[in-house]
Amino acid sequence: MTTAVEKMQSALDAIERHNSRVNAVISLADPDDLMKHAEAADQVPTEQRGPLHGEPIAIKDLAKAAGFEASMGSPIFKNNLVQTDDIMVARMRAAGAIIIGKTNTPEFGLGSHTFNPVHGATGNAYDATRSAGGSSGGAAVALATGMMRYADGSDMMGSLRNPAGWNNVYGMRPTWGLVPSEPLGDSFLHQLATNGPMARCPKDLATLLSVQSGQDARQPHGLPSADFAKDMEVHALKGAKIAWLGDWGLPFDDGIMDISERAVEDLRALGVDVTAINAPFSMDALWESWITLRSWMVASGVGVFYDDPEKRDLLKPAAIWEIERGFAMTAREVHQQSVVRSMWFKKAAQLFETYDALLMPSAQVWPFPVDWVHPTEIAGVQMDTYHRWMQVVIPAGLIGLPVVNLPIGFGAAGLSAGLQVIGGRGQDAKLLGMANDWYHGTPWKDHAPA
Repeated sequence: MTTAVEKMQSALDAIERHNSRVNAVISLADPDDLMKHAEAADQVPTEQRGPLHGEPIAIKDLAKAAGFEASMGSPIFKNNLVQTDDIMVARMRAAGAIIIGKTNTPEFGLGSHTFNPVHGATGNAYDATRSAGGSSGGAAVALATGMMRYADGSDMMGSLRNPAGWNNVYGMRPTWGLVPSEPLGDSFLHQLATNGPMARCPKDLATLLSVQSGQDARQPHGLPSADFAKDMEVHALKGAKIAWLGDWGLPFDDGIMDISERAVEDLRALGVDVTAINAPFSMDALWESWITLRSWMVASGVGVFYDDPEKRDLLKPAAIWEIERGFAMTAREVHQQSVVRSMWFKKAAQLFETYDALLMPSAQVWPFPVDWVHPTEIAGVQMDTYHRWMQVVIPAGLIGLPVVNLPIGFGAAGLSAGLQVIGGRGQDAKLLGMANDWYHGTPWKDHAPA
């Protein structure tokens, strides 16, 4: 059995070896103090140890972890040392995790490219001159480079999926409500974002999800936890029926659909009944619903900073764009787009009467240069917003369905890609079981970065 001291030394060695190149972990605690915490963990009797006992974990810098800065990548919160844990972080500590620092994220988590004016940019684990994705980019890179075994993340618009795909790891957006958010502001209307787990293998995803999940009395839509590592064992890829959604009319970089379709053939070789189906809903309608509800939600969350002229000057353009759109919306517009969301939920429910899961690429582009703000065109199609290039992730996120990113290999430039396997509401254990079979049936787990 590996001791907590050995785990901590391994984490610190990996951080020393890789972090100056990729900038994944920020606000690292004093290594001597961390080793003392590990030594203390090794003294805890075996019967008192939790499922994350002695595991070094850095928390995504959108969540509060006592004793660490919570900057959210914003100059507004630079040097914001906090003394309390968010619900999810408290649960991870109670399960035995040793919090070692934070992982980098875009400002307020906006945009699927990890850079901010406080801590800089995070480079891809396989090529530090390329984007790590986001907003859980720091977490994905820390996993890929061996800095830690488990990582938390959060996902509104692909933030647990895109960086996982781009760094050859597993990221899971759980069913909305399974992992409680902080009881701040409105708890009823906003259902686009969720916290969730990331790891190098699905079994570790399941372990962390069991720790993170479960009802909180202050949350009105919470779902009960489960032993996902146990429950996933009854599910398998062989014999599953999966619908392949293809490109759904979206533009993709050269090579993305090719590698995705090869992965579809790999699934068939593993015994999956994969059926290509036509677009089940208007992607344009989904996009209008998404950008309306997202801007409305972002404005309600960070709009208070826009109201303060000094703080407004510190916001990045994407945040200002979202806030101004959200402030300008009428109640009727929001309601109309929530009706579209409801219509898509009903249609998706019909699909899951026939299929165990749906399948789509995790990103429309390969990792782009790290000094870009965002892609401005894909395959000759101009991107009209800062986040249009991630449109492929909204079908699941809009209606709170569980999704796991499956690593599917590497393109010509040596950069990795992923597939989203999307399940019906509450089918988290089923997805984890499928992902576990994929993990053991494919070679990508053996392709660690140099």
